[in-house]
Amino acid sequence: MPALSISGPAGAPRPVSDMDDRQLLRYSRHILLDEIGVDGQERLLASTALVVGAGGLGSPAALYLASAGIGRLLLADGDTVDLTNLQRQILHREATVGMTKVESGRRTLAEINHEVEVVALGERLADGALEDAVARSTVVLDCSDNFATRHAVNRACVKAGVPLVSGAAIRFDGQLAVFDPRRAESPCYHCLFPEGQEIEDVRCAVMGVFAPLTGIVGTMQAAEALKLAGGFGKPMVGQLILIDARSMELQTILLPKDPHCAVCGDAAR
Repeated sequence: MPALSISGPAGAPRPVSDMDDRQLLRYSRHILLDEIGVDGQERLLASTALVVGAGGLGSPAALYLASAGIGRLLLADGDTVDLTNLQRQILHREATVGMTKVESGRRTLAEINHEVEVVALGERLADGALEDAVARSTVVLDCSDNFATRHAVNRACVKAGVPLVSGAAIRFDGQLAVFDPRRAESPCYHCLFPEGQEIEDVRCAVMGVFAPLTGIVGTMQAAEALKLAGGFGKPMVGQLILIDARSMELQTILLPKDPHCAVCGDAAR
């Protein structure tokens, strides 16, 4: 079918798109937004997002990225689906317990949007494999649950110059931050949590987590990633959002860049 022209709310014609009729209809609610339009949606379709972790945060993030039309989604996780995951990891189903999370996730995402290319990376990415996946990406979402992975992902993003959307959720407390090494003033994850500090990893398996909190943080990660990939809105670079789901209070803290940071500071460059 030939590409269609979409009219905006005021009846003004939108540019003719390379998307087919079905895509124009599917993404019409994005296209009708002046901030996104045809150009922004086409940038999303041409983008690649790497989601590190297909658990509580990665589940809602991947679902919204796929439904919004990210063209290619790299889903990385080395674990299998466990019954305890289903309380919050909405990418998975009872029928996929025992299956690898990336294969379970790929099945679910295909049901939502079969046009999205989902690449299942069934391993805990590290070293060259991690750097290669980051270099192939437009934006990276860190949905992991340990500091070692977070720091490794951060180093790879700084090295490749790829923006990073970092999230965390434990008990009733959530965090969200965006780092963009393309911007000279942007801090990195190491500026916030310097590697080597005495920070204890806390896992959901030990401490528990409020199920909807992972959905809140993961969805916010997807929103920031879509803004970065689509080139619209104002990504929250240089800020840390703290979420207290007990009272549903949000606090925003400004994050300065550490000029002496071992990863993104002057000496490192």
